Amino acid sequence: MNIKVEEIIMLDIGTKAPDFTLHSTPDQTLSLNELKGKNVVLVFYPADWSLVCSDELSLFNQSKKLFDQSNTIAIGISVDSKWSHMAFTESRSLHMPLLADFEPKGEVSKLYNVYNEKNGYSERAIYLIDKEGLISWSYLSPEGINPGVDGVLDAIDRLNK
Repeated sequence: MNIKVEEIIMLDIGTKAPDFTLHSTPDQTLSLNELKGKNVVLVFYPADWSLVCSDELSLFNQSKKLFDQSNTIAIGISVDSKWSHMAFTESRSLHMPLLADFEPKGEVSKLYNVYNEKNGYSERAIYLIDKEGLISWSYLSPEGINPGVDGVLDAIDRLNK
């Protein structure tokens, strides 16, 4: 079986990560520049409530202690609304921020070259941003495949050596 990922060219390693501000709750926002001094894992995913996305975010949620130990925060980003994220977070008992790239739709996903124009959502992609705000690792996964957390945990280990 051949697995095809759309022709996406992710941002280069060493590139300064584009700053953004998105809603993390209906009345709060989070900006990338607020997280300087921490490693940041941006987990772009297609949609709340889908089976693969639920599994993927559950794995990242379960790995929170490992991220905390390495001064790293994982953040989910999709084009779903802040209201959808709030319900999804509560239903899945997630302890990681989910950011709403809702309006203008996909604006941040486009900044990171992971927006799927044809389908109107983010590709399943992960960026690791170091404490200085530079992209240090990235991974693009086929939409229906949960990439897990091992790759990003290995990248964090290499970054912290």
